[in-house]
Amino acid sequence: MIASRITRREAVDLLRDRLAELVDDDHCLCDVASKHGVFCRGFSQWSLDELKQRYDWIADRCPHITRSELEFRANAWQLARKQLTGMPTACDVQQEEHDTCFGWEEFTPSQLRFYLHDLAGIDVEVEDADEFAD
Repeated sequence: MIASRITRREAVDLLRDRLAELVDDDHCLCDVASKHGVFCRGFSQWSLDELKQRYDWIADRCPHITRSELEFRANAWQLARKQLTGMPTACDVQQEEHDTCFGWEEFTPSQLRFYLHDLAGIDVEVEDADEFAD
């Protein structure tokens, strides 16, 4: 049974708070999601070729880069962007910059609902919206 209905913004705020508990100064959300198989699965959601395309400014300089090294450098880049912008997560950074993904825009209401249940045990309906509301 669904307890309540929340807005997309409220769903993102709840997820952001929960996901913030999983990251630290050395591991961005993409890295944590990848290593623990949670949320969007971070770096691991893409093949090595896809990851190289998303981080082409890194991969182009190192054509024989391994997946492990690319993820290490991508993690450092995401952490630097987060620190530079002052935004709370890589999803927030990518929401604005769209370098590697579309951040919070990437997720449908049903995906947000699933992640809320999976990560926080919250069972709610997430209202649909045409675009992410800042």
